Amino acid sequence: MNQKLFSRTLRLMGNRFVITLAADNSTQGELLIDEAVSEIQRIESLLTTFSENSQTNQINENAGIKAVKVDLEVFELIERAQRISELTDGAFDLSYGSLDKQFWNFDKAMTQIPDPKTAEEKVKLINFKNIILDKTARTVFLKEKGMRIGFGGIGKGYAADRAANLLKNKGVKTGIVNASGDLITWGNQPNGKPWTISLAHPDQPTQAFSELNISNLAVATSGNYEKFVVIDGKKYSHTINPKTGYPISGIKSVSIICPIAELADALATPVTIMGVEAGLNLINQLKGVECVIIDDHNHVYKSDNIKID
Repeated sequence: MNQKLFSRTLRLMGNRFVITLAADNSTQGELLIDEAVSEIQRIESLLTTFSENSQTNQINENAGIKAVKVDLEVFELIERAQRISELTDGAFDLSYGSLDKQFWNFDKAMTQIPDPKTAEEKVKLINFKNIILDKTARTVFLKEKGMRIGFGGIGKGYAADRAANLLKNKGVKTGIVNASGDLITWGNQPNGKPWTISLAHPDQPTQAFSELNISNLAVATSGNYEKFVVIDGKKYSHTINPKTGYPISGIKSVSIICPIAELADALATPVTIMGVEAGLNLINQLKGVECVIIDDHNHVYKSDNIKID
């Protein structure tokens, strides 16, 4: 029996998710999508900072006070995040949460940049080395009062991976979980062709400049064309350097391609912060990870093993 593709678009984790999969009929397809949605919602309830009862909030509430016991999957996600912080020399840092929305909110109401003194104060609290993990007790402790962690740089990719794994375990042979541009694919399309992705041109996000075969791979893109603010004629992107508290410049977009959405998601922003040379140097040392970088002058840079036109 020829399977058909079924797809649903919905808002989860504050982002637009599109779940696409192949199934025999619409009843089966919709039920499977329901299960993937439930899994993403479960992860959201653990990681969100918008719910008082979430484990993330409990960790933040007890910063500088006491360690908080968390579920094994939350503990292991933080452990993996810490390894990426080490790898990127702090360009990726879960404790960026102290740079809250009041500081840089990137909306139309924002007419001036925060003053350097405030920025300096805020970034003092950002230090992944002050996230203390106790493996035996399975606890997380933020050393400094006022410290906050957030999963904005890794959570969507993790949720996409978990939903994809759930669907694979249910026998779904092919599909895509797209978490607002951080996506994972498995299998080939029902017509036998591989899944492909168009990399958006940063000046015209609706136009593609290249196509990539991404079957059984994940892709995440960090770009300054989605969220930014212009103040006194200067464009500030939503990617903040955790060491300075200010937005980075120099790079328009970074796309990471690798087998795991969580890793792709977690690497896209730090490579943007690190810059072209250091970013490519890092990616070229990681097995099975590739990237495409476009700088402010529209020059395209690629990691060593990537094949694009």
